[in-house]
Amino acid sequence: MIIGILKETTKNEKRCAITTGTVKSYIKFGFDVVIQSGAGSQSYISDDDLKDSGASILQNAMDVCDKSDIILKVNPPSDEEIDLMKENTMFVSFMQTTKDTDVVKKLKAKKINAISMHLIPRSTLAQKMDALSSQSNIAGYKAVLMGACHIGKYMPLLMTAAGTIPPAKVVVIGAGVAGLQAIATAKRLGAQVEASDVRPEVKEQVESLGAKYIEVKSDESEGVGEGGYAKETSEDYKQKQQELLANHISKSDIVITTALIPGRPAPILIPESMVKGMKEGSVIMDLASENGGNCELTDPGQITTKHGVIIDGTTNIPGTMPVHASELYAKNINALLTHIYDKEKLTLKEDDEITVGSLYLLNGEVVNKITKEAIK
Repeated sequence: MIIGILKETTKNEKRCAITTGTVKSYIKFGFDVVIQSGAGSQSYISDDDLKDSGASILQNAMDVCDKSDIILKVNPPSDEEIDLMKENTMFVSFMQTTKDTDVVKKLKAKKINAISMHLIPRSTLAQKMDALSSQSNIAGYKAVLMGACHIGKYMPLLMTAAGTIPPAKVVVIGAGVAGLQAIATAKRLGAQVEASDVRPEVKEQVESLGAKYIEVKSDESEGVGEGGYAKETSEDYKQKQQELLANHISKSDIVITTALIPGRPAPILIPESMVKGMKEGSVIMDLASENGGNCELTDPGQITTKHGVIIDGTTNIPGTMPVHASELYAKNINALLTHIYDKEKLTLKEDDEITVGSLYLLNGEVVNKITKEAIK
């Protein structure tokens, strides 16, 4: 059984799905590993290092696809890559199957088996495979640093001979993995931090990091979804939330939004009217930009200034930290494969709960419910 790693072709993608450590782990498990030349170069992993770890280096994607039974990537495959894959190849990558429906259909037509790292179950057993969390952690950290670079202010309180400099004010919307890391990072930089979330149970986590919790009074189950995710709230709740947030955001220097609903466009939490009420020179870091953005004025992939407010819609923030992003992602996939494949036979455990949760294509059929509904 051969695992193949393709070089990422998506613009500005510097992450990769393999490291020298995971090459050794796969080989110890019983797999062979082939890697397209240069696949790790943007993450500062050389072909020589990968070869020394036991992998075979092949010159192009055609050679990798021809030899591989399992193919690993960060991003969804291109049309050219799908054409190169053999029937019944197992393909593993990040894939929003309800969004990238055309790619799902092309993989299905080619009878490719496929797993999405977006679909990994939120369970204790699957924690070490949870690539969404590992990458969101990076995004939350880096968003604060990017926001700090945008504003023309210090982050911490400073007592100087020329006078006292007050700390920057940061508001974080959404206290999931990315939001909690953003809170912790902003606090470490000395900012005053406030945070809001639709799930009331996160209040304790927010306050434990030293931030003030912005609480919207509502039904306790209002924003609580399955698997620890948030769910879409009622119109009444959204109105209360916006009224409360408007007051806090108008006084902030940096706003970091992280609210995502799996398989759905990001909810609009900051309408244009709220942006108009913000201070000139303040910043919105919209971590939901990949799914449209939490700010009405976000331009995904772009940094713009509207009504005097810098709105940063940079996508793939984890890709700006490719060393650790690749290390964590590669470990997530390694943990997944060594769990869902039988070590003795190197066959897929089709009945395993994690296999069932993350697999969306098997033997030419769509086997994931939400994916099946999306491609009708």
